[in-house]
Amino acid sequence: MVGVAAAPKKSRFNWHDTKYMLAFGDSYTYVQGTAGRQNSTFIGDYFNLSFTEDELLNNKIVQNQTATAEGGPNWVEYLTGCGLKSGLTSPLSCKTQLWDFAFGGADISTKHTPRHHNYTVMLEEQVQQFITYAQPTLFKIIDPSKTLVAFWIGINDINDSAKYSVDFPSFYNTLISTLFDSVQSVYDVGYRNFLFMNLPPLDRTPGNVLKATPLPNTTMINWWDQSLASHITSFSAKNPAANAFGFDVNTFLNNVLDHPYKYGIKNTTGYCASYNQPFINQEPESYGCLPLDEYAWFNDGHMTSHVHEILAKEVGQFLKKQS
Repeated sequence: MVGVAAAPKKSRFNWHDTKYMLAFGDSYTYVQGTAGRQNSTFIGDYFNLSFTEDELLNNKIVQNQTATAEGGPNWVEYLTGCGLKSGLTSPLSCKTQLWDFAFGGADISTKHTPRHHNYTVMLEEQVQQFITYAQPTLFKIIDPSKTLVAFWIGINDINDSAKYSVDFPSFYNTLISTLFDSVQSVYDVGYRNFLFMNLPPLDRTPGNVLKATPLPNTTMINWWDQSLASHITSFSAKNPAANAFGFDVNTFLNNVLDHPYKYGIKNTTGYCASYNQPFINQEPESYGCLPLDEYAWFNDGHMTSHVHEILAKEVGQFLKKQS
């Protein structure tokens, strides 16, 4: 009689015991590194995907006005507490180490949409970069059972393809299938705890609220989010040892936009046109602006660091409930 292999044992996830975070995605998630391309990445670019052990371990997170796409810390920095202080921070010095391979402007894959720049590292390539060049080093210092792997991607994909002549539900399903090929690669090298973020309210950007027919629209965003949720379920079924969590960014941030005063936000439909000026944080009134923390939107594509802080607190509470 042929024996039946036992199902892989599901490990218990505990957010309180999580000591490491790996992050993949786009400008909503990237952090600036001393070994990264300015305004794009923690380490490397498409022309410089490789790095040595010393280059990775000596790399520092930069925190200043231009070190994220939000004018201040973003959600992964708030969630981990790593890289929050101004100046330089080694991930190795953080209570929860943040190893961020996201790239500003990334889509999922060149199979479906073009690069924003010739140096852009798409998510599929971020994962390959991680497995090839980072994992051999991080394997020595990271405990996968105490690691959360986060994926937040799709913002550029849905924007870049908004005018494509395709069946969008089918197209989005194809894109997300490609995403999960990369997720599977991370699982296959030993990681078990995964966080997936769906789309922010891109139908309510300052540019879109002025349009009679916004793109992407609410229906398109819902199609994407439904496909992502379905793929999370399928991934969990295929990999029963995985802990795969989907956080509903869209519902939460729509609630923030609907009830802004609960969060100290006074403007949900515009942004400070001088958001990138050198003294905007110290002297917003001299530019005719509110303090940036009182806006929901940092510019027409990104939400403010304050919104990222609000989001990170909610994600933290969500992760505690999954423990």
